[in-house]
Amino acid sequence: MDPRGPRFGAGITALLLLVVVALDLSGFTTSAAALLGAIAALFAWGAFAGIQRHPYGVLYARFVRPRLAPTSEREGAAPPTFAQGVGLAVTLVGLVLHLAGVPLAISIAAGAAFIAAFLNAAFAYCLGCQIYLGLLRAGLLGRSARV
Repeated sequence: MDPRGPRFGAGITALLLLVVVALDLSGFTTSAAALLGAIAALFAWGAFAGIQRHPYGVLYARFVRPRLAPTSEREGAAPPTFAQGVGLAVTLVGLVLHLAGVPLAISIAAGAAFIAAFLNAAFAYCLGCQIYLGLLRAGLLGRSARV
């Protein structure tokens, strides 16, 4: 698959996460929590349906990719899909801690997710993909996993 698609989605996600942090730090915590919940739902969509079926993947395939020169670069779908699961976990932890009354939980979770999304969008460095590859090398994922 074209690796520019996940980078496109990461750029949109990074912008939305900055809005979450700004809302939370401005005192609009309920709005920040609602937006972070929507982002978590999008992460769940990507993690369970796959990144090609994710709304950002569909937008990229339909409107962006046709306007770009073809790329010879290819990437498997498993690492970015796993990365969506990592994003889901980070955002859900932030939401749960917020509901438990932990101050700034939303900003901290959104900030952590923003760093990962920004690194992917700006530098093509996917932290969740690196975690996936590390777990694969350790034999904890994939065919070589031992149960």
